[in-house]
Amino acid sequence: MIDNFALADLPDEVIGFKYPLRRLAAALRKEPVRIVAMGSSSTAGREDVVPYPHWMEMYLRRDTGNARIDVLNRGKGGEEADRELPRFNTDIFAEAPSLVIWQVGTNAVFRDKEFDFDTVVAAIESGLDRLRGHSEDMDVMLIDPQYVPAMLLDDKADLSERMVARISAAAERVKVNVFHRWALMRHWHVHNNIALDRMIDPTDPDRLHQSDGSTLRLSRGLSNTIRRAVATAEIT
Repeated sequence: MIDNFALADLPDEVIGFKYPLRRLAAALRKEPVRIVAMGSSSTAGREDVVPYPHWMEMYLRRDTGNARIDVLNRGKGGEEADRELPRFNTDIFAEAPSLVIWQVGTNAVFRDKEFDFDTVVAAIESGLDRLRGHSEDMDVMLIDPQYVPAMLLDDKADLSERMVARISAAAERVKVNVFHRWALMRHWHVHNNIALDRMIDPTDPDRLHQSDGSTLRLSRGLSNTIRRAVATAEIT
């Protein structure tokens, strides 16, 4: 059992990227660098938990030595892909980022009475097509749902697995990376013996949102994975 999240595994075979980040690699050779994080509450943040875009920006600035990396947080709690598409022009394309990170899929499962599963999947596919239409200017990646109690209830578990699979399939169709948050957090639970309740914000009655510790460790893994994909782009 791991008592400190800083020791939790970040295995490349779980979270490693399949495709290099060539646009981001080119941007990092210049200044400034702009990254847009689109998503729901995992991106926007909740209560006192600092969300991943803040930590990722800190790690990338420190580890690359480039103090002019800005991660623009365009998360909005409660949204899903179908409601985020109308924000693409103002919140993504107008910012001209070198990398877009799109966190999707959680609310379609957790709030399945409000969101239609197939409509959300279709919106993810449509959004990826729009983003890939700007492939000369920006790299694109997805983040799939979190492995937490609210997503593992009897009436949610199968839907969660379906969403994770559909996100991977949608990303592979257009050859973009997925940061496999679901698989990483499951690895922590199964292989590092971290209790699910330690991964969630103790102030969240829904048992859905990640804790400070798990968010920080996930951000470290995300930053590492992005830097490796940049390094791959520089040598290919």
